[in-house]
Formats: sequence, C-alpha cells, structure tokens
Amino acid sequence: MRITQATLTALALAAHSHLAYGQAVVKADGSSTVYPITEAIAEDFQKAKKNTIKVTVGISGTGGGFKKFCRAETDISNASRPILKQEMEACAKAGIKYYELPIAFDALTVVINPKNTFVKQLTVAQLKTMWEPAAQGKVTSWKQIDPSFPDAPLKLFGAGSDSGTFDYFTEAIVGKAKSSRGDYTASEDDNVLVQGVSRDVNGIGYFGYAYYEENKNKLKAVPVVNKDGKAVTPGPASVIDGSYNPLSRPIFIYVNEKSMDKPEVKEFVAYYLQHGARLSAEVKYVPLPAKAYTTAAEHIAKKKLGTVFGGEPDVAATIESVLAREARL
Repeated sequence: MRITQATLTALALAAHSHLAYGQAVVKADGSSTVYPITEAIAEDFQKAKKNTIKVTVGISGTGGGFKKFCRAETDISNASRPILKQEMEACAKAGIKYYELPIAFDALTVVINPKNTFVKQLTVAQLKTMWEPAAQGKVTSWKQIDPSFPDAPLKLFGAGSDSGTFDYFTEAIVGKAKSSRGDYTASEDDNVLVQGVSRDVNGIGYFGYAYYEENKNKLKAVPVVNKDGKAVTPGPASVIDGSYNPLSRPIFIYVNEKSMDKPEVKEFVAYYLQHGARLSAEVKYVPLPAKAYTTAAEHIAKKKLGTVFGGEPDVAATIESVLAREARL
C-alpha cells in the first residue's frame, strides 16, 4: 500500500485528537534554568489532576522558547531574563499578548572542577578576560587570568546563544548581551555543561544555581567579587541580602493571554502561583515573597499585560526592585 501525504496528515491528526481526547495539554518551553521549577510544578499538578491534564515542558533556551511562544506554538515560555525588544516585536506582529510573571530568583553560578586547588575567588574583570570576544584564540591558559595560576589550558563551558543565561552572563560580565568569545563548549542544556566541567580538571563554566546544588558533589562554586570588593559565594542568603552581585537575577514565566481562555492553562498557572514558592525552594532557587505571587495573580485577574522591563536586560535587579516594578504595572 502506498502511503500518501494525505494519509500521513490524517494519521497525525488522528493521533493528536486521541491525545487530546480526555486529556487536555499545556505546552511550556524555554529556559533550562527555569525548567526544574516548571517541571516540578507540572509533576505535582498532573498528580493533583489525576493525569486528566498533560503538561509538556521543553528546553530550547530562553531565546528559542520565545521564538516558539511568539509563533503561538506554546502556552507558557520559561525565561531566565526578561523578554527583549525584538521578541516583543515578534509577538506583537503575530498578535500575541502575554502576562509576565516573575517566579523566583537565581544565583547564576560560576563552577570549577573540585580538583582545581588554585582558584579561590574570581573578579568580574578576570571573568571578562576569559569570556570577552577579544579572548577568542588568545586567552587559552589559566596563567593569563592571574600570574599566580598555573600554565594549564583554560577549558570553558557555557550557555549557548539561545540561552537567557548567555544573555544575562555576557551583559553582567562582558558589559554587552550576546558579546562573547565563540571557542568554548556551548549548550542550552545545563546538564551537558555540568558533565563537561566535572570531567575536566581545568574546566570552568556557568549556569543556574539549581544545577550546581544538584551536582555539588562533583563541582565547586567560585566566590565572585561583588561591587563592594567582597568575594561572595552564591546561595539563597547572598541572593536575598543582595550581596551576590552582579550574578543574581529574577526568572520568569510568560503566559499567552489567549491560552488563559483554556481551562487547563488557567488551572495550571493558578497552581503555579499557589505552589511556586514551595517548589522553587525545593529545587534550590530563591522563592519570592508571598506578595509577589499574589500580585501576579492580580495582574491576571485585571488583565495587566506586557513587561515592566522595557525590552532591556537588567543586571542590577534585586528582589525589592522587581516587586516595585511589578506593583507599577
């Protein structure tokens, strides 16, 4: 029997309708940093609904997630930075309006191999020397970062260019988003970076705090010198008191306004805001104060759409400043 394109299309539609029958689907995609929170909430929610609602959570990076979101392919976009101008324009062109919901704070963590005995702390300037575009092919040894370091190969592991973590790190460290050397091991999947650094004695990388916490038996977090000249280790306490700067950042979900007309999405988002603090802490992020989640729920109830960040990355955001902005929406 010859299978025609029409037959294939019919089969695909039948499979889709079978999936949808008796089981509504909520589609989320985007940031690997936000993934552990959304995935934990999805698991709890699906159990609570006795699997009558399916929640799919993809990892295509913040940028990749927004591309899908602005094509109306997903209901929710996980984002480790605010939506940028070109993404706002792409969504506007497609008629996609959205709710911006901050859900937690992250400590973007610089990690080294546990067998590295010479790195005790790093400054923003030293990290810039490693990662700026001018370093490509030229800064290849640890000794070039600090004369007291050994002449050992500098092996870099970092976020891929579709990652919000890449955008945030380059803005905070190099001074311009997306400005980075290209000769390093890149991935939008943080687990790939964890494996890379844990297997290379000369490795250094960066990713969200939850991935460090999950793998701290095979990685070492590097204290980063903050704007006050103090070397600070990442963690909930240093995020809350604002001392872990400039690598503390808010993380978000964005929800398509039209998707909120679907009962399954509305229920999932309500569940997210109700349990976000508890599950953020469970997967090792810093929950926002309770007021943040009630403010987010009020924004949905009052149909307050859009972003409070104006399409720009923000490396100076504290928990208080994000809450103040949200209150003005």
